[in-house]
Amino acid sequence: MTRAGMVTVAGKPNVGKSTLLNRIVGQKLSIVSSKPQSTRDRVVGIHTSGDVQMVIFDTPGLLSPAYELQRAMRATALRALRDADVILYLADATAGTPEPLASAAELSAPPRAPVIVVLNKADLLSANARDSLRAEGTVLVSARTGDGVAELIQRCSAMLPESPFLYPADDVSTQQLRFFAAEMVREAALEQLGEEVPYSVACEIEEFREGRSPVYVRAVLYVERDSQKAILIGAKGQRIKSIGQAARKKIEGLLGEPVYLDLWVKVLPNWRKDAGALARFGYHTSEDSER
Repeated sequence: MTRAGMVTVAGKPNVGKSTLLNRIVGQKLSIVSSKPQSTRDRVVGIHTSGDVQMVIFDTPGLLSPAYELQRAMRATALRALRDADVILYLADATAGTPEPLASAAELSAPPRAPVIVVLNKADLLSANARDSLRAEGTVLVSARTGDGVAELIQRCSAMLPESPFLYPADDVSTQQLRFFAAEMVREAALEQLGEEVPYSVACEIEEFREGRSPVYVRAVLYVERDSQKAILIGAKGQRIKSIGQAARKKIEGLLGEPVYLDLWVKVLPNWRKDAGALARFGYHTSEDSER
């Protein structure tokens, strides 16, 4: 009998959710950045091994929203918690025992699905500290090195419902290549920008033409102000050129073939606070009935 189900990875910003998803799937799907709130949408990865299939949701970090984009991010995280068969509640092991998930997510009641408390960055702890945390029933992992991840997969797999596989066994995601291309362009921008501008950057793929070599990708990076556009372009266009080169290499790594990336920068004033603009980029707010 096979097992299959939805596994939601949830937690505060910057605890390593995206790195864990990539480690479990064995392929880079979710962008990784030292800057918090880099994951804005639900990223879906599929891990199939033997008679078990895990459909894994990497979610935006749990936070109290201050504007429309953050409200959309929170709504995405709450939907993933609601849809889950198993929840991996990820926290930073170096911060000690985390608060309960219901508190971290500001839920009115604990989630329906069973919760496995997973402490990441365990490789930074002493042996005594690791033993103490294990005694509390948590699973210790290092998403960076892979330590403890096999044990986590085994424990999670045993909790999934008996079910046929939900997707073909060789699938690694349910999302389109253009979604990942947009994320990789945004990741390249995150890597090269300072502290303020990254949160105002969105990426839209206007054209994605396969069946030719190189694959043609037209992408637009949107910012909220002209001053941010100037920063993104850089002196004599050097920064946007550098971002484009890095993004092209990332997309080529995903596709396994040459890519021509046609990259532009445009201003869309205050898009993070505009519901219509957010919907254009695929971010949707919903009534937060979980609070």
